Amino acid sequence: MITIKNSCTIPNTFGIKACCHEYVEPETEEELIDYLKSRAAHPVMSHQPLLIIGGGSNLLFTKDYEGTVLHVAIKGIAAEETAQGVMVSAAAGENWDTLVEYCVEHEWYGLENLSLIPGEVGASAVQNIGAYGVEAKDFIHSVEVVEVATGEKVLLKNDDCDYAYRRSNFKTSWRGKYVVTKVNYLLSHEFQPQLDYGNIRAELERMDIVHPTAKLLREIIVNIRREKLPDPEVEGNAGSFFMNPVVDRKKAKQLMECYPSMPHYILNDEEVKIPAGWLIEQSGWKGRSLGRAGVHGKQALVLVNRGGATGEEILKLSETVRGAVKEKFGITIHPEVNIL
Repeated sequence: MITIKNSCTIPNTFGIKACCHEYVEPETEEELIDYLKSRAAHPVMSHQPLLIIGGGSNLLFTKDYEGTVLHVAIKGIAAEETAQGVMVSAAAGENWDTLVEYCVEHEWYGLENLSLIPGEVGASAVQNIGAYGVEAKDFIHSVEVVEVATGEKVLLKNDDCDYAYRRSNFKTSWRGKYVVTKVNYLLSHEFQPQLDYGNIRAELERMDIVHPTAKLLREIIVNIRREKLPDPEVEGNAGSFFMNPVVDRKKAKQLMECYPSMPHYILNDEEVKIPAGWLIEQSGWKGRSLGRAGVHGKQALVLVNRGGATGEEILKLSETVRGAVKEKFGITIHPEVNIL
């Protein structure tokens, strides 16, 4: 039986109190399809705003949502051997890190660097989540969805989704069009570690290890993330609030002349990615607060709810931080979090 609640508090890791007209939580694909078809056939419901969410780890509510919030709670993980590797199919409502842990335990490789990213599997396909040199798009084979307007099932291939850094068609031209029910990842039985991002190499050197196992690499990444990122149960947050900006080589060269130690990652012959956390720290905002909202003291990329902050207060802080970075570096940083 599908769960439908009225005016309940919408789950979100910022700990912001936000309510909606209706909260719908299907636990099977059949429940989701039945709901969407009923909605499409109802003249009032079909015109009511619909917000599709995952675990609420990438949302900032600045007000109540005057519509229906839909959270897909479908669970399940399955795997099938193919000529290219192992196809791992995970339902949209599965916890993301549970999936990564499950894959490592079964020696299905590729997702290790994405350990401990908050959220659910469905969001990985929408947001193209990434960390430590790896993005979800590198392993997504296809995405199973249901069309909101018709309740019909659709299979979308990786190329259909137009994946790029922290973006996909789900966030742009398809926004609100589909509900993700399952994501299919093509993983490998051969472990090919990605070690050249963040503090991974430094930690391996400290441990005097050259060739880590996938399990050890996952443990290292989990420990790094736990060390530098706040627990949402203690301080409300949505993880990385801003995307790392990408600039052209000319702009990067100018900045390097002023800041020779500036961390940066060369993406191609024309583009360079600069850590937004470094820009924020250099702008003097690391660890500072604006009222009840603050910038985390260990990772400036994270904005936190110091206790009782409203969504408007956190939004004001984000705009202030963006202004400081723009003034100092001439670079505009953009939120990764969805602001509502």
